[in-house]
Amino acid sequence: MADNGGISAVFCIPMSKSKSPACPCGGTSLATCCGPYIEGAAVPQTAEQLMRSRYTAYTQKNEAYLQATWHASTRPTEPVISPNEKLQWLGLEVKSALRLRQRKAENEDYVEFVARFRVQGKGQRLHEISRFLREPSPEGLRWFYVDGTFPE
Repeated sequence: MADNGGISAVFCIPMSKSKSPACPCGGTSLATCCGPYIEGAAVPQTAEQLMRSRYTAYTQKNEAYLQATWHASTRPTEPVISPNEKLQWLGLEVKSALRLRQRKAENEDYVEFVARFRVQGKGQRLHEISRFLREPSPEGLRWFYVDGTFPE
């Protein structure tokens, strides 16, 4: 974990060297970072891992993963990704993972992040504090995205 004046970031670290492309969330290798979560080979063990994998799924326009990781109480009934939208994701910065600073999360956690993107050539940013719940599922306990607030 890096700490720069109160801004913390945890990066996915590859377990082995790979020729896999870099992970969009900031990890070195997609194959050893968010890829296993998105492919269903592993389950994110923290809210931050889930948030990072959801960001990666947005960059891949992976609607199925986003819906599967959205809490049933707030999951949209309509698609969240428009296939015709000209959106380019530029990067992710985790500003804080509250579980790291305040307490060990039990079944609820928050992650603050800034995601940068471009729509029709215009740069924008999404600053969100996301809320996650950990609940039983057929695979055991797993984290789900619930909702978010926008601090700006």
